[in-house]
Amino acid sequence: MGSRDDEYDYLFKVVLIGDSGVGKSNLLSRFTRNEFNLESKSTIGVEFATRSIQVEGKTVKAQIWDTAGQERYRAITSAYYRGAVGALLVYDIAKHVTYENVERWLKELRDHADQNIVIMLVGNKSDLRHLRAVPTDEAKAYAERNQLSFIETSALDSTNVEAAFTNILTEIYRSVSTRQVPPDRIVPIHSQNNITLSSTNDAQNKKQCCTML
Repeated sequence: MGSRDDEYDYLFKVVLIGDSGVGKSNLLSRFTRNEFNLESKSTIGVEFATRSIQVEGKTVKAQIWDTAGQERYRAITSAYYRGAVGALLVYDIAKHVTYENVERWLKELRDHADQNIVIMLVGNKSDLRHLRAVPTDEAKAYAERNQLSFIETSALDSTNVEAAFTNILTEIYRSVSTRQVPPDRIVPIHSQNNITLSSTNDAQNKKQCCTML
């Protein structure tokens, strides 16, 4: 018997990118499990989790990949941009260097990801107001210049975490629902418990599996 989590109309692969320590793993755990870990350790390689939400009457399942931000894993994680239709580019509002490195991450993303990928710039740790090093207006202006959406979040107190993921998934949905994705453009989908291939029939039954080559 399939679980309710298996019932969806669209499946979107979204990647979290940015420097190590900006809070990508906690954004993922807050959105998918409503958990926050103060003792969170650096991600090694790639981890992912899923959650389904309703977007304009359709069930959208997000498969969210948390990529390691540390330099020594960069060669490993670049392969995981393949098939992503959305990306959250995360920096720490209290560490200006993580914002400075957004430019490099954005270049890497555009070099490796699909040209139609939806990108959101996320200033995380907005709870650290007293330590702010990146002005909101500066980051917002950068996002506008680079045609990115923008939001500030706090995985610690949950501020805007739901909104960030909901907004990007809605934007992806509106983008892909206006164009057809041929079944032969579907790439392997990894379940949380094992690794399986998404068959053409399965994808057609679920209307669109929007992880694109």
